[in-house]
Amino acid sequence: MQKTYAEIYRAWKNDHKGHWAEAARAIDWFSEPTDIFDAEQGVYGRWFPDAVGNTCHNCVDRHVTAGHGADAALIYDSPVTGRKARYSYDELLTHVNAMAAVLVDQGVEKGDRVILYMPMIPEAVFAMLACARIGAIHSVVFGGFAASELAARIDDSTAKLVVTASCGIEPNRVVAYKPLLDTAIELAGHKPERCLVLQRPELAAELKAGRDVDLGPALAAARDAGRIISCAPLAATDPLYILYTSGTTGQPKGVIRDNGGHMVALAWTMRAFYGVERGEVYWAASDIGWVVGHSYIVYAPLLNGSTTVLYEGKPVGTPDAGAFWRVVEDYKVSVLFTAPTAFRAIRKEDPEGALVKRHDISSLRALFLAGERADPDTIRWAEAVLGVPVIDHWWQTETGWAIVGNPLGLGQLPVKHGSPTVPMPGYELHVLDDAGHEVAPGTLGNIAIKLPLPPGCLTTFWNADERFRSACLSEFPGYYKTADAGYVDEDGYVFIMSRTDDIINVAGHRLSTGAMEEVCASHPDVAECAVIGVADALKGQLPAGFLVLKSGVSRESSLVEQEVVGLVRERIGPVAAFKTAICVKRLPKTRSGKILRGTMQKIADRVDWKMPATIDDPAILDEIAEVLSGRRIV
Repeated sequence: MQKTYAEIYRAWKNDHKGHWAEAARAIDWFSEPTDIFDAEQGVYGRWFPDAVGNTCHNCVDRHVTAGHGADAALIYDSPVTGRKARYSYDELLTHVNAMAAVLVDQGVEKGDRVILYMPMIPEAVFAMLACARIGAIHSVVFGGFAASELAARIDDSTAKLVVTASCGIEPNRVVAYKPLLDTAIELAGHKPERCLVLQRPELAAELKAGRDVDLGPALAAARDAGRIISCAPLAATDPLYILYTSGTTGQPKGVIRDNGGHMVALAWTMRAFYGVERGEVYWAASDIGWVVGHSYIVYAPLLNGSTTVLYEGKPVGTPDAGAFWRVVEDYKVSVLFTAPTAFRAIRKEDPEGALVKRHDISSLRALFLAGERADPDTIRWAEAVLGVPVIDHWWQTETGWAIVGNPLGLGQLPVKHGSPTVPMPGYELHVLDDAGHEVAPGTLGNIAIKLPLPPGCLTTFWNADERFRSACLSEFPGYYKTADAGYVDEDGYVFIMSRTDDIINVAGHRLSTGAMEEVCASHPDVAECAVIGVADALKGQLPAGFLVLKSGVSRESSLVEQEVVGLVRERIGPVAAFKTAICVKRLPKTRSGKILRGTMQKIADRVDWKMPATIDDPAILDEIAEVLSGRRIV
């Protein structure tokens, strides 16, 4: 009989090592772990310090060896180019071997850093797995990232080699990557030895003699020659990748993920959390430049022997708000994982869910949301139009997998809208006041995780142990500071309300912008919203809400603004001092869908601000500034 969440969480609390020792049996090790956790190694301890294995072997080779080589491993779907492709595990192994051979021919060795500056194309996945195969440490930088930000990552990682493509494809434009890369290398103090450039038919790049290598012919030659590169035996504690957190200023912050703990944690989550079996189609509609893409486009589904979908498109505009449902129908997707922002965009364009009805989505068993707080109104809408469980879950780039969620694979727990549910085994959560004392249930505070962090979480920052300690571990000794604010109710359900930076102080009252956003989003005409705190000489800060209305709303926006102000005063009370709601066309977001509240706040406060490196469309900030110039907020 399958154990329940409560039984497994209790067993983990009673025996941390025993739980992860059992989970580690799902991995094909070259040398099995006998020491499960060593508290004396690393910054806070290391998992499986005596084990030896290889992530690529577990993602690809072992499925082929087990007789599953004909099973589908990777589906590529690109509505922006019209190209589609399927790769079996056998075919994936061939392509990864070829990519590994090209890397080895360029002198890449175990421990070397390789930057991948790639669009959402199969070669990006091949390159990640090829690095893992030979023990090189990959660092994926979101394709089209600004040259200065790419330069900072080249310098910090001292990358030996860069793998890129000539361009990325957006719904209405082609983004030339090579000029951005060339500028980044000019800016960087450290110079990579080689750049491997995949020429895409939409735009060819000019190659620099002596530095740039045409990747397409090199891969074809390696495939034609049947090149096979053995999987390097790696310590479980060896780094798998560096992922720089988005929106960094100054020296970038490189999150390090190891090989062993990462494999164990992600393999466990696919079945226990997402409820996905080998052979099923799983789709994380994200980008490989972000942590969701690392964990759940590439590594976790392949560790599980599932089929993963690589989608080079958008939730709306490629061609419409029914794009996701077309993919679900075409490939019989069982489980979909995306950001709440994507669903708010879909809902804005198709508020009645008419486009869902045009597709057969009967294969879909569940929708998972993460990346931004999932407001209850969006979740209820998704539940109604899809007719499947909609599961919010909360995690971070630093953790690599869910801290809090509703584990479908262990038997779904009752849903409380607005809560991502309960902590996963591996995470003991505490809500602390600013002095580090535990607060009562229902009280807003700092969410912290008791050390040690579980397998799969960051081990430290790249070449910056002290920075990791000071940024994440020192404020609350014995805990990892999540920098998120929230509370835990009497039933143990966790409510993530906002980043601690987004807690505003109104006349001495600490208020969550997330709670106000929840009320704003409940208005029937509002598609999405953001609440920020604006500086006020009398009260310290006052909240201001920015509203994006659903398509087809014909009422005067001023009426909606008045009604939203009334709703907040009714549900949160006069203490919120919520008097300003402003309708805007769009909200500024990062390319991963996070709303840039901090930048909006600086514009509203009329203080100096810097264009965020991860912004999706810089023009939106001009729109926000123009709206604010004509409105008095405080």
